[in-house]
Amino acid sequence: MSAEAEKEFENTIARYGGIITKICYYFSTDPEEFNDLRQEVLYNIWRGWENFRKDSGLSSWIYRISLNTCISFQRKTRTKGNTISIEQVIDIPYEEETSYVEKYNSMHALIRQLKYEERAMILMWLDEKTYEEISELMGINRNTVAVRLKRIKEKLIKLSKDNLG
Repeated sequence: MSAEAEKEFENTIARYGGIITKICYYFSTDPEEFNDLRQEVLYNIWRGWENFRKDSGLSSWIYRISLNTCISFQRKTRTKGNTISIEQVIDIPYEEETSYVEKYNSMHALIRQLKYEERAMILMWLDEKTYEEISELMGINRNTVAVRLKRIKEKLIKLSKDNLG
């Protein structure tokens, strides 16, 4: 790889490192697994860097590699994942005096109960990706995205209610 390509790669990782970190965090169960996943994602981005055709946006390409790497890793190891953003999620019932941290941790626990593809989809939705962007990244029809997201949200609500009762 040329020095110019290396510099471009480093700048890209600096710019999109937050996305990579967030996705790896969603799919890891402990710091060691997180570090392994992040390294694997960076390696896969590096490996594909010179072949990136720029057919899609750079952030979409990085998102896709990150998600595919994490999902593949989880399928191989059969471990559970982690994490998510919270306030924008859905109306999940909480007791009135539940703190933000408790809500956040509860949401993490609920997300961990989802299948890997469901986690990927809800992660993109929480990152405010449009249905069209999710459709492109997941390789499925836009209407399928809408239906699956509705079902995932319903599943999260049911899981939450089951955990309360």
